[in-house]
Amino acid sequence: MCGIVGIVAKSNVNQALYDALTVLQHRGQDAAGMVTCHEGRFALRKDNGLVRDVFRQRHMERLVGNMGIGHVRYPTAGGASSSESQPFYVNSPYGITLAHNGNLTNVESIKKELFTSDLRHINTNSDSEVLLNVFAHELHRLGKLQPAPEDIFTAIKEVHKRCRGGYAVISMITGYGIVGFRDPNGIRPIVFGKRTTGKGTEYMIASESVALSALGFTLVRDLEPGEAIYIDVDGNLHSQQCAENPQLVPCIFEHVYLARPDSIIDNISVYKARLRMGEKLAEKILREYPDNDIDVVIPIPDTSRTSALQLAYRLGVKFREGFIKNRYIGRTFIMPGQSQRKKSVKQKLNAIDLEFKGKNVLLVDDSIVRGTTCKQIIDMAREAGANRVYFASASPAVRYPNVYGIDMPTAEELIGHNRTDEEVAKIIGADWLIYQNLEDLLDCALEGNANIKKFECSVFNGEYVTGDIDQDYLDRLEAQRSDAAKIVRHRSDTVYDDNIAIDLHNNK
Repeated sequence: MCGIVGIVAKSNVNQALYDALTVLQHRGQDAAGMVTCHEGRFALRKDNGLVRDVFRQRHMERLVGNMGIGHVRYPTAGGASSSESQPFYVNSPYGITLAHNGNLTNVESIKKELFTSDLRHINTNSDSEVLLNVFAHELHRLGKLQPAPEDIFTAIKEVHKRCRGGYAVISMITGYGIVGFRDPNGIRPIVFGKRTTGKGTEYMIASESVALSALGFTLVRDLEPGEAIYIDVDGNLHSQQCAENPQLVPCIFEHVYLARPDSIIDNISVYKARLRMGEKLAEKILREYPDNDIDVVIPIPDTSRTSALQLAYRLGVKFREGFIKNRYIGRTFIMPGQSQRKKSVKQKLNAIDLEFKGKNVLLVDDSIVRGTTCKQIIDMAREAGANRVYFASASPAVRYPNVYGIDMPTAEELIGHNRTDEEVAKIIGADWLIYQNLEDLLDCALEGNANIKKFECSVFNGEYVTGDIDQDYLDRLEAQRSDAAKIVRHRSDTVYDDNIAIDLHNNK
């Protein structure tokens, strides 16, 4: 889960990129980066931290140019090294920078090909750098002094042939234009829009439509799975399908948790999908607990609020805000170690006692991943005086790791893995627990776009759409993603990483 943006405009894009990255900050709080192009040269700034901390006035003054790309990152494999901040850059051919959201599932085999056959060096552990070098190599093979749109699309066709997994990509070819493309299954989201100024038409590509609307761009559409669009430096738009057998299988977890509710993804309103999740969940509660004694429904801020509101309305009980959130604390499932995660929950939420005291409370969250946060929140509710505490998840039990760009824990660290609902309820301390049915969750999204035939739901059902995931792969993933591995990696970064922030004009 990262956020990407690219803009081709008629004036400097640095402020627009900054504003877009701020809107997309929910997709990554580990690092941020931006690169712009002016008169055939580029300026790059990237570092660990939030957008507001990475870009200072001295950086913005150097990031000049009418086109550029940006990225906000959280580490897919749990690392937090600034050397893996994006965008990445290669000088040959043309000078190419790239920002990527997703994960390549065959990255190890591609790395070997790049070294032994393509004679390219990979300097980080990021699959984004691998993807960049594949794209650059395929462009280089064409041997063109100046790339035409058809050359770029030819290179992307080869990228799709070589790379597997989920990926949404924005790349800038220095002095020529910006290209965006989406994996053949359309797992990760990417949209584009345009706006008209007195100087002409400007284009923007981004992870979510909310970034477009916030900057006054009109959403044109999502990129199709396997499709690429190229916007040249003069603002001309070119598009082409570059995959042989594309099929739209978007990630359902975008609608559950990742995306902002005011975004439109694959023609589905995230807000309306979450309203329907609340409706479906309420109906399940009425079926399984027809004589329930719920006094009040309280959401766990922020992503569950929409579903909880509709759930309370359908049940005919009060909806109240029982927790106040400290908005300066990041998303907890991203954090590298269990002790840090536990500490952050106490810093993140504070209960309003009068909403709990003497009441039977139904807490609603978008999902339950490790269960650590849920247990602490239930404890907080009891400490605030709740009589009974029930818990509802707007999504099914998360039982399997994600391999397409979401840093889910290993299977053994998922509280729902190999446990019944009753066992999970006992561990988190709920009087009873209810999950959304997978079929109902899918219906909530499909109602927004009946043309979608299937969603990527691997975290719920263990079915991986790319067909290349076996137990050996999951075992390797576990070695990278476990809390123990993250702590070791974090210590290593602290010792060896120099916290490099790249600025080609003034490296400081």
